[in-house]
Amino acid sequence: MNLPPTGRAAQMLEAFIGHWRGITEIASSPWGTARTAEAELAFTKAAGGHAVVQSYRHREPDGTHFEGHGMFTVDASHGDTLWYYVDSMGRPPSAPVRGTWNAGTLSLERRTPDGVARHTFRVDEGVLVHTAELRLEGSSGFSPLLKSVFRKA
Repeated sequence: MNLPPTGRAAQMLEAFIGHWRGITEIASSPWGTARTAEAELAFTKAAGGHAVVQSYRHREPDGTHFEGHGMFTVDASHGDTLWYYVDSMGRPPSAPVRGTWNAGTLSLERRTPDGVARHTFRVDEGVLVHTAELRLEGSSGFSPLLKSVFRKA
């Protein structure tokens, strides 16, 4: 059996590893009005480096919070980055999301019964930026959903 090199997912996501703090700007959507929230994000090596675990949490000024947890790994057969993700909205992941890299940016499209959420992650000059856009079922284009900007804690 041909196994991927040890730590491949952790190597691909090396710039993300660590504890981050920042701000998430949430756009107006069917789930609420536009708002800003304090946020934390952690990426941790797991499974001998074959995976990276993601933990996200934000707290809004009114005290409500949202959290999401993911796991990234690599499909050794295709070289794709795979993302399994679940959040406090309660929908279990139906299948991993396949992601691709372009110029240091990881792009993923997560499909749900509501539509498609396009996520990007990148680290540029010590700043981690996560964006998400949403295309609801029946609509023709993507709309901004959130933008998070983090610095290492």
